[in-house]
Amino acid sequence: MNESKSEIQSFYKNKTIFITGASGFMGKVLIEKLLYSCSDLNKIYILMRDKKGHSCDNRLEDMFKLPLFQRIRTEQPQVLKKVIPFNGDICSDNLGLTDEEREQLINEVNIIFHCAASLRMNAKLKDAVEMNMNGTKRILNLGKEMKHLQAFIHLSTAFCHVDQKEVGERIYDTSNNPEDIMRLVQCLDEDTIDLITPKLIQPHPNTYTYSKHLAEKLVANEFPELPCCIARPSIVFPSYKEPLPGWVDNLNGPIGLLVAGGKGVIRSIHGNGNLNIEIIPVDLAINDLIIIAYKIATSLRNSKSILVVNMTSQIDTMRITWSEIWKKGKQFIHEYPFEKQVWYPGGDLHSNKFEHNIIVLFFQIIPAYFIDFLMLIFRQRRFIVRIQKRILDNLAILQYFIERQWIFYNKNIITLCDDLTPLDKKIFPTMIYNFDEMEYFKHLVLGIRQYCMKEDLSTLPKARRRQKILFIHRITACWRCRSLKYIYTGRGTGFVCRRRKACLR
Repeated sequence: MNESKSEIQSFYKNKTIFITGASGFMGKVLIEKLLYSCSDLNKIYILMRDKKGHSCDNRLEDMFKLPLFQRIRTEQPQVLKKVIPFNGDICSDNLGLTDEEREQLINEVNIIFHCAASLRMNAKLKDAVEMNMNGTKRILNLGKEMKHLQAFIHLSTAFCHVDQKEVGERIYDTSNNPEDIMRLVQCLDEDTIDLITPKLIQPHPNTYTYSKHLAEKLVANEFPELPCCIARPSIVFPSYKEPLPGWVDNLNGPIGLLVAGGKGVIRSIHGNGNLNIEIIPVDLAINDLIIIAYKIATSLRNSKSILVVNMTSQIDTMRITWSEIWKKGKQFIHEYPFEKQVWYPGGDLHSNKFEHNIIVLFFQIIPAYFIDFLMLIFRQRRFIVRIQKRILDNLAILQYFIERQWIFYNKNIITLCDDLTPLDKKIFPTMIYNFDEMEYFKHLVLGIRQYCMKEDLSTLPKARRRQKILFIHRITACWRCRSLKYIYTGRGTGFVCRRRKACLR
């Protein structure tokens, strides 16, 4: 910690903050960064519901035991007491708060970070609207009652305007009035809603981007009565450095694909591997949010238009293609393999749909049924076919994003950060200079293994032995020279005949 406080740290001194979605991936990292770098803040109120028989207090206690909070537990454990959970839910009337809790928020809160959302892309429209739109409306209504509110940060997504080839930092018109959609969903029965959903959400590929698109309009409609801002992160990846390199706690999006590939259950992905994938490490995204709130409450207090920030890849060194993500991920998975691999990690992206379907049929679906058939014979629990079905369903959802390219303009965050003091730029970095891709992907794979899959590093020797056995099973002699001598190249499937250099793809 720095003895001399920066401008941002001084701003957050004695501030009271309200966070929704605090138990999510970004929510947890936001709490940790605020407590660590802005430890002079007054309180952090969080909205957290009881879950699976655990009270919100017990859930918060368990959250603080995560490796994510290790540096706080070591250096300044007393600041953890500043986090106060309220048992509530953004899907409940009055957020599930008591009158006393609501009064506390109204009288004390200075900054709101609204991070809660349903991330399920294939969710039913009724559920997506209830969580992402009605929930946002309830938070906005509460914010309008707050007596000392200085900044309201709404966390959206860079992909909520999929009909735009070039996404600027502005509010786009909506084809449907969000208030009408909320009333429509409330009035109709679920079967009718499911029937009209495909037509209603066009051109959006799923209810997630559609509901987040309309939620932005809800927020924009409250400006300037509320000092609000819309932050649009792209695909949020494991942390670059803080609080731990490679921190991640979910299998959403490409992370799930890397795990499935590392376990050997994915052999092909259909998509254009040459397209850029828009990613942002979670620690940089959180620093963006902290900076935006500071700017909204200070230099942008009298802005005539709502601030919209695209939190996307900011410099050329952060740009990477889908193929590069897959290849670099496989390279480090070969070096740091996951436990209980069912097949040697391999596979690739294929732009030819027929080729992709053939590979999926012969190397994913048929083997899955065969393995489950053997399990049936030996009276074991069958699960491989079920896993394959879930993987294929998730791939179908991601397909839309792997096959398309968008241009995101992100001038606003660059402009906001250019005005920061050197000390603030050091404490709250938002850009990566001299980006070491290999080091980042090493920590990414190790982070997935430790924090998401709960696989201790002490199991690496055993996992490597298993991977070698799986590799031996897949080797066949070179079709030209019949040699069984192979070398690892780090390209494609990774192994090449030593004599003829004939790739074993």
